[in-house]
Amino acid sequence: MSAADTTGLNFRQDYFGDPAAWAALVSLLDDTFGIDIDPLRALGGPDPTSMPFGWLTDEGVLVANLSAFAMPFILNGRLINAAGLQSGAVRPPWRGRGLYRDLTRKTLAWCEAQGFEAVILYTDKPALYENYGFRSLPLSKYVGAAPVAIGAVGSRILQPRDANDLFLIQSLLAKRKPVSETLAVTGSPAMFLINTQLDPDVRLSYLEEHKAAIAWKMPAVGHFVLVDVVAAEIPSLAAILAGLGIEATIAETLFRPDRLGWSNEAVPYEGRTRLMVRGLEDIGLDHPAMLSPMADF
Repeated sequence: MSAADTTGLNFRQDYFGDPAAWAALVSLLDDTFGIDIDPLRALGGPDPTSMPFGWLTDEGVLVANLSAFAMPFILNGRLINAAGLQSGAVRPPWRGRGLYRDLTRKTLAWCEAQGFEAVILYTDKPALYENYGFRSLPLSKYVGAAPVAIGAVGSRILQPRDANDLFLIQSLLAKRKPVSETLAVTGSPAMFLINTQLDPDVRLSYLEEHKAAIAWKMPAVGHFVLVDVVAAEIPSLAAILAGLGIEATIAETLFRPDRLGWSNEAVPYEGRTRLMVRGLEDIGLDHPAMLSPMADF
């Protein structure tokens, strides 16, 4: 396969500590996808395990990027030492020069050198990664009749940009229990925090009684969607609804609700992007599941 055309470009990696390079990445992702990741600076900063790889012009314009970061997750009850890939983009004038192929090879080589047993990513172009050994995982959400709320009402809205609330959320994330034994992240605080800013429909509430942060939506009257739960012990869905003061007829969870004490059924999740994994070739999901969108990267 031919080498990338890197004429007039400079390769860099591990540049998140450089404010100008970080600003160049913010610009690249905003211009390419309309996603602003700059709020991460006020929310604790990028994941400290991040390793970005990029090609830049002499003027400091980042024209192509791909980043890796440590993303351990639970799969069928087992902790997987995994890396996640994110922020993959190439500016239109520099496409077709093999830059993204070059960065993918460099990033995967780095992941192998670090000893990760698996690499995962989200993409709306799965064919782009199949040649590198990635395969798609089928994703499922869960839907059922909402349980009767049990317990006292007691919650407040969390504001991640408030210093006290940010400290509380970070503390909860540091000691969180995986929300599912089938498929769930064990940490990924940077992803959780930036996703509170990227989806305006997500509400974040704190249940004092259960010391739990609840990410949730109400897309329609009586329709409750539980997006994520961050707590040392996961409360039941009935307790969550009570704490939030919500009476719902239909409940939906965007992860396998094996810790919620609730009857439901799995439904294929028709999201725009696919979750792909490299490695773990002989392992599949024991039950239908998906990663919470609060871990989306």
